[in-house]
This record gives sequence, structure tokens and C-alpha cells, in this order.
Amino acid sequence: MSLMTALDREHTVAPPGFNRWLIPPAALAVHLCIGQVYATSVYKNSFITHFGVSQTAIGIIFSIAIVMLGLSAAFGGTWVEKNGPRKAMFVSASFWTTGFLVGALGIGTGQLWLVYLGYGVLGGIGLGIGYISPVSTLIKWFPDRPGLATGLAIMGFGGGALIASPASRQLLSFYDADYDPSVSTSVADGHALVLLFLTLGAGYFLIMMFGVANIRVPAPGWRPEGWDPATVAAKPLVTTAQVSAANAIKTRSFWLLWVVLFCNVTAGIGILEQASPMIQDFFRTSSGSAVTVVAAGGFVGVLSLFNMAGRFAWSSTSDLIGRKPIYMLYLGVGMVTYLLLATVGDSAIPLFVLLAGVILSFYGGGFATVPAYLRDLFGTYQVGAIHGRLLTAWSAAGIAGPLIVNGFLDNEGKPGTLTSAAYQPALLTMVGVLAVGFVANLLIRPVPAHHHEATAPSEKESVG
Repeated sequence: MSLMTALDREHTVAPPGFNRWLIPPAALAVHLCIGQVYATSVYKNSFITHFGVSQTAIGIIFSIAIVMLGLSAAFGGTWVEKNGPRKAMFVSASFWTTGFLVGALGIGTGQLWLVYLGYGVLGGIGLGIGYISPVSTLIKWFPDRPGLATGLAIMGFGGGALIASPASRQLLSFYDADYDPSVSTSVADGHALVLLFLTLGAGYFLIMMFGVANIRVPAPGWRPEGWDPATVAAKPLVTTAQVSAANAIKTRSFWLLWVVLFCNVTAGIGILEQASPMIQDFFRTSSGSAVTVVAAGGFVGVLSLFNMAGRFAWSSTSDLIGRKPIYMLYLGVGMVTYLLLATVGDSAIPLFVLLAGVILSFYGGGFATVPAYLRDLFGTYQVGAIHGRLLTAWSAAGIAGPLIVNGFLDNEGKPGTLTSAAYQPALLTMVGVLAVGFVANLLIRPVPAHHHEATAPSEKESVG
């Protein structure tokens, strides 16, 4: 059997008696790796120094990756459903690794456009395909607990920076004797950054291959023992009908949920992309920042913990209280938290960390809950393709969030000279963004019957 044949969907169907709890570790193997995208702020200043450009120019790398994530998920969603998770995860690993290799070439040659192409475009494609394939598979394995299932996988994406952040700092120090973590810059030729990207690319490929080898899809007609699908009809906004991806994008509920995701992501992603410099700037005095670069890197790790925990805890809670109420919490309490961060966040470091952590837990929870929200509204038929289309909201937010934050900061001064006051306009803008999302969530209603499939599609039909 050839490699490509072994990756085909028909060779990934689970045998009778297969333990579905073996699937989350395979999903985590992929999400922990691609979640590295959240650790880019650790070496952001090193990139600024190496290429001699502005914060916005380096922030574009992150934005391109997130844009390509959403676009590849949208256009590749139907392909993922048709070809199955194993082939999709292999393609994801190939693009993600190639992105690091091309990015390393760009760093080594001083060509920033190659970093845009590699880590941004190619890596972003790997992000999108790798993000949706384990999630859609888990939803099919856990129809009785979709929030828990998606939280198990997507918490790995949020926790990727928890591993990548300290690993990146240690690798930079190991590869470059002149690397000074106190100023977060590498030597001029970028030697350490090149080796960092090469190491991460190779390591992530091997880990993702574990997920490729162990992923399975349920057999047609499979359901958890003792679970009655009729029980889901008793919950608000939860349908037992099925809606195709083509019909889903014609519904009002899809686009309202698109706005909800866009607003929630925009509000969180601006902090993530700027996390390490932000905590230093908030506690900067005339004599320097009270937060060292090493401590700021630790802060990125703490945010990853909140991000990861929120994805599991909040999405699991949504199984109990419903998707709409949990998004009211994300967006409503998020507005209050952002307002506090803007006004009193610089009064104490523990308070700043707590407020930012709560925001990131809602950010992560929103990501983990949205696939279950889609499953409630549209059923499991082509849910991966629908999820992919919805992630274009992430693409848009990947541009809007960093642009809002970096745009305000570039007007306020240069990196290393900013204070908490420089962040207030951006943070208050995010309060307004969350308010828009809150209203959109309130307007979501069940999908009208004329969008439902006339007959319940079989598993085989659903992948076409």
C-alpha cells in the first residue's frame, strides 16, 4: 500500500469496538504544533531589529498567516470532508513545515517577503487545513458532547504557545551565544532565528505525523453506546435536521455567527500578537520596564494557559447552558474586562495578568465553542466545510486586530518607549467591537426548515 493510498478516507474508518477516546490525542498532536502561531510575539522584537522595520511590518506576518488560515479552511473545507482527516492532516503538516523552511530562507537572506510567503502564506495554509480536520472528526465521534470534544482539540491550539514560547527562547540562546534575552534581540545576521525556524519546522512535522498515523473516522451509522439522537431536540437552537455547506451560507444565522466570531477574535488577537511587548510597556517608567523580557515571555505562557483552559472549560460549560448564553458571557463580560484593562490595568502586574488572562480565556472559549454552535444550528452533515467557511471571520479578524493595535502604537512612538497610555485607544476600541458581537449573538435564531436537506444524508454522501 502506497503512502497516498494509506492516507485515503476508506483506510481510516475505525473498526468495530474502537475506543473514541484515542482520537483526542491525535487531534492534539496537530493543534499543539500549529498553535505555535500564538508565540510569535516572543521573537517579534528580534524580527524588528533584524529586518529594521516597524511593528506593523512584522505584525503583518502574523496577519497573513491568520488570513490564509481562514481562506484555506473556507476553500478546503469540502475537500477535507471528502478526503478525510488523515490526508488533510498530512497536507497540513507538509505546508506548515515548508512554511518554516521558506521563512528560514527569508531570514537568512534578509528578504522579508520570503517570510511573508513562507510562514505567512504556506504556513497559513497548513494552519487552516490542520485546524478544521481534527475538529470536524471529533464532532462526529462525540455527538453527545460536542462542546467537550471540540474543547479537547482546540485547547491544544491555544496551548501551543505554552510549549513554543519557552522553547523558542531556549533555542535562541542555544544557537546564538550573543543572544541577549534582556533586550529580546538576536545578532544582526539572524543566524539564531534561521536555526530556530529550521528546528521548529522539523520537530513539528514529526509530532504531527503521530496524529496522522492515529486518526480515525467513525463507520457509517455509528453512534455512542446508549446515546439517543432524539434527546438533542429538547435543547434550544439545536436541530436534528441537516444543512449543507452551500445552504448554510445562505442563512441569516450563519452570517450573524460570522460577526460574533469576528468580534470575539478581533478583541483577543490584538493582545496575543502584542502580548510580550505589551506587559513591558504597561509597567514602563523613566528608568525602564518593571517587567523583564524573560518575564514577558513567561506572561505569553500564562496567557496560553488561560487560552487553553478557556477552550476546554468554557466549551464544556456550553454543553450544559447552551451556546448562545456562553457567548453572551464571552462578549458581555469581555467588554467589562477590556474597560478595566484600559483604565486600571497598569495599577498592578497581577491585576494586569488576571484581566488579560480572562480576556484570553473568552477568546479561546469562543473558538472551541463555535464548532458546537455550528453543529447545533446546521447538524453534522458537512459541518467541517461550514466551519471552514466561518473561519473567514478569523481571517478578517487577523487583519483587523493587529492593525487596530499596531496602528495606534505606531502613532504613539517606537517600541521600547511606549507606556500604558499608548494602548488605551486600542483597548477602548475593542470594547465597541465586542458590543457589536454581543448584539449579533442575541439575534441568532434556528435555521428555517426550507434550508434543511430533504432526506438525512448518509455518511458517504456527506463527504462529497
